[in-house]
Amino acid sequence: MATHLIQGRTVAMPVRVRDAEVCGAFYAVRADAARAVIAYSGLDVAEVLPGKAVCVLLFVDYRDGDLDTYHEFGMAFLVRPPGVSGVMRLRDLRQAGLFVHWLPVDQPFTLEAGRTLWGFPKELADIELRLGSPYKRCILRRDGRLVLDLLIKPGLPVPGATVMAPMDAYTHRDGITRRVPWSVRARGARFRLGGALIRLGNHPIAKELSELGLPRRAMFTATVARGAMSFRDAVLV
Repeated sequence: MATHLIQGRTVAMPVRVRDAEVCGAFYAVRADAARAVIAYSGLDVAEVLPGKAVCVLLFVDYRDGDLDTYHEFGMAFLVRPPGVSGVMRLRDLRQAGLFVHWLPVDQPFTLEAGRTLWGFPKELADIELRLGSPYKRCILRRDGRLVLDLLIKPGLPVPGATVMAPMDAYTHRDGITRRVPWSVRARGARFRLGGALIRLGNHPIAKELSELGLPRRAMFTATVARGAMSFRDAVLV
């Protein structure tokens, strides 16, 4: 079993999350603008419709896991895996990957672990999650500036426990692109068309989202009341 030393602590692979609440909104955005945002990675967005890519915004409350408890926000894009060419249609999305462009967290241990183990673009930020009401809300600030205020209204329940085969995650740090294999089991999953309200602030990331065409109606939203995840060692691409 592979182990890594992070801030004097031994972290064993795979890294496990035993309980987390996850909320996500999926947006159709301009493919040319999305390509410009992730050009540094060497990856290309997956066009689900001509000229349209998918931007995923998510926030997570990690309540029990090997990297302790923390809040996280993610900005990611569906991408074509390396070596896959041509336009990816909706029916082909199971082959797509998820490139993580920005991943702020609110605790320093998971920040260093995420950067060191997988190359995740983690930064410290102020992440306020309000998950106790029927509406799920994330207020994200970085360097004292509002990035966004995202509200998600959970949809219809997906019965039972769901074992998902998630898309491989891709990261790019220090000139190196990595693939991160992971798995997830979801309980209390809900899904709906639309279901998100977003307000952008004056942070540079907010400007990136504005250039992608946000705020706009989400294609769909998904929430998971209790998620369990497992992350394995990153693979160089």
